[in-house]
Amino acid sequence: MTELSTGPGAMMGNAGPGMLAGLRVIEIADERAEYAGLLLAGLGCEVVKIEPPEGNATRRIGPFLDDQPGLERSLFFWAYNRAKKSVVLDIQAQPAALLRLLEGADILLDSSCGALNTALGLDRNALNARFPTLVTARMTPFGDDGPWAHFKGSDLVHLALGGVMMNCGYDPDPNWQYDTPPIAPQVWHAYHIAGEQLAAGVVAALIARRRNGLGQDVSIAVHEAVAKNPELDIMHWVMRRVPLWRLTCRHALETPNHSPSIMHTKDGRWYISHGMGARDLKALVPLLSKYDMQADLQPPPPDADLKARAVPGSTVGDEAKAHMLDVVQRFARAWTYHDMPWLEAQEAGLLWAPIRKPHENALDEHWLKRKTFAEVPHPELGRSFLYPTSKWLATQTSWQIGRRAPLLGEDTEALLAEAPRQPSVPTRPKGDAGAVVSALHGKPFPLQGVKILDFAWFLASAGGTRFLAALGAESYKVEWKDNPDTRLAAMAPVGGRAARQAATGPLPGVKDPDMGGQFLNKNAGKRGISLNIRHPKGLAIAKDLVRLCDIVAEGFSPGVLQRLGLGYDVMRKIRPDIIYIQQAGMGAHGTYGRMRTVGPVAAAFAGQADMSGLPEPAMPVGWGYSYLDWMGAYGYALALLGALHHRDRTGQGQWIDASQCESGIFLTGTAILDWAANGREWRRHGNRSPYKPAAPHGVYRCAGNDRWVAIACFTETDWQSLARVADHPGWLADRRFMTLADRLAHQEALDEAVGAWTITRSAEETMMALQEAGVPAGVCQNAEDRCDHDPQLRHLNWLTEVTGSKIGTWPVYELPMKLSRTPAYIGGPINRGAPCYGEDNAWLLTELLGMSASDVERLAEEGVI
Repeated sequence: MTELSTGPGAMMGNAGPGMLAGLRVIEIADERAEYAGLLLAGLGCEVVKIEPPEGNATRRIGPFLDDQPGLERSLFFWAYNRAKKSVVLDIQAQPAALLRLLEGADILLDSSCGALNTALGLDRNALNARFPTLVTARMTPFGDDGPWAHFKGSDLVHLALGGVMMNCGYDPDPNWQYDTPPIAPQVWHAYHIAGEQLAAGVVAALIARRRNGLGQDVSIAVHEAVAKNPELDIMHWVMRRVPLWRLTCRHALETPNHSPSIMHTKDGRWYISHGMGARDLKALVPLLSKYDMQADLQPPPPDADLKARAVPGSTVGDEAKAHMLDVVQRFARAWTYHDMPWLEAQEAGLLWAPIRKPHENALDEHWLKRKTFAEVPHPELGRSFLYPTSKWLATQTSWQIGRRAPLLGEDTEALLAEAPRQPSVPTRPKGDAGAVVSALHGKPFPLQGVKILDFAWFLASAGGTRFLAALGAESYKVEWKDNPDTRLAAMAPVGGRAARQAATGPLPGVKDPDMGGQFLNKNAGKRGISLNIRHPKGLAIAKDLVRLCDIVAEGFSPGVLQRLGLGYDVMRKIRPDIIYIQQAGMGAHGTYGRMRTVGPVAAAFAGQADMSGLPEPAMPVGWGYSYLDWMGAYGYALALLGALHHRDRTGQGQWIDASQCESGIFLTGTAILDWAANGREWRRHGNRSPYKPAAPHGVYRCAGNDRWVAIACFTETDWQSLARVADHPGWLADRRFMTLADRLAHQEALDEAVGAWTITRSAEETMMALQEAGVPAGVCQNAEDRCDHDPQLRHLNWLTEVTGSKIGTWPVYELPMKLSRTPAYIGGPINRGAPCYGEDNAWLLTELLGMSASDVERLAEEGVI
């Protein structure tokens, strides 16, 4: 595979500043929000972590260096607190010292759920009034109020209630019954999901602050953020009342099958093979024939549609595709993991990739060349350790590696003694006069006047510009009929909204590509133009749009726009401060070049697929949707927001080279450190808690078909409350369960006892009884549960109705971050759903570019639009 010789990779020797350089964050956070703080530190903020005298609780989460617990030995703490400072304060006894720090802060990151406000004697409104330029970023389990606001969460419980687990698990048995529980992908992903989106909300608020000089409250409920992360199930339910089946290491589907797309090698490792359509068959037969292993497979017939693209979650399995997979799996079994010719398959155009363990990426020349990892010195130990430290490359800015996580109180004396600091606010803000206001909220958007020439597609890139459109940017989505975006998924029902409201079962869908529910969800709030930039006039129009836009966004294979005459050098000549972002599976710079990925393939390569599932020798179960499409989209949005903030301060545009796989690798810090420090490779744990001791900690079958509840007992109080609710006092007297250590040693027996109780009860009554007793618990909710029965999501207004010109009015995901002064609205500044194909051609060409109606007609006749 080839490497691009120009672009962000060429800048790697010149480490730039962080996108948020010069800003200070005061962090009061546990495992929920430390990841958000890590992102802000990586973007260049000075993050000051406030710890109690006994140290933050996350210093007691494993794994530990040499497996010896200690406040300075937690690899979890190291991973999530790199590049931060530590100040020890008893905020109950020393509120004045904290208030002095807040005087000079730009951002307050708070996951204390009100404890900070109590200690300071200031409620949220009073805190914001006292520090009017401060952006307060808050993360709570379920929100500030509502019927579940007092419930206890955990990573497991949030992944259950948020629907992730009901999309992730093993295939059903031959009778189409699930004989294994839903699986929680490990670890800490609920907080990764919420942290990414909270960080994006913070940067949007900072951009607004540069305009109006004012801070605001930015809050996120982990439950709402996680409930919006599954890719497919909600819109299938919303549009056609269709439930999905969770399937091993591939997308959850409307129609189940028993054909996993992962392949077992002779030495017990795994590969993934995604897609089995006609064009895959055309590439597959010559590859297998080279090794005389094509069996009875034949090339596709001459009339086969080789342009057809497998839309994630919409393909239907049949025996022909199953047989193709059987032949491919036979081929894989002939090879060892290291000898498998997967790169040869990639060169042929096949979506094959190894299912890697996290540490294997730390040995890969491609990621080392991109500086995805860095050695971070620990001088007190006389050693350095390898960390994942970068999510993308850019020409003007860099991810900040920083020092190792702080020793407890390491920076207390220096920071408490420093001279007063001023927040980084413009002395003469521009103000909000004349600002576009949201049709939903009647308040200004944070991204006033930002314009995007949007070539993004699928989810990983289109989902990123979706965030910016909801924050007020004008997005001009470019498509062309020879290669349109994925429109045919979760289609509107025959009969429209009225039919859906009357439905008691699944409905048939329409075939009209302008009426896709998934497309509506990904592209609401954008305008659409059909533009053939291969035509000289189309390229000229694209260049005219670059001149008007702040951002050019795309998600093609590396080099596509460059070959079409619209590379970064061309854009920069047209508009010197342009921000150009591209996101490919492996990034543009490096040794893999044009290697192809989709969400499941990226997750396999980045380590997420292998990290999820029952312990070996069970198969890895991966994710039931394109998790790294969403994580890539969150990072894409964060990169653009950070670049806009940087340009506001410096006038500089830049080229951002993002990688979908890197967005996953960045999440594996604890596993990488465990390997680097302890020589231990990751091993799957099923639904048990590998690092923060808890027992019981799992998912238990309840009454009904495929109904499950997640329960997590971290403390003796949790355990005693569970035994009391279950009316099993004998559990407390059982020597196997007397202490947490005893329960951890007898988890099989413990799970059997708890499961014998839950099977007699509904999942909902079990959850409610346990939560009212203070035990973290949650139903493994499916799409119907979240859409139709979850009172907290309804209270949080998690879905917003938008109207598309042809598809009509339907609910889609609203952004989960709540900005008090400049709130997001998924309908964007145009107050509309996703565009029909080419819907805004006339508006864009006449209103923006000044053409006449006859000019537009001629362009259509000439095949330009």
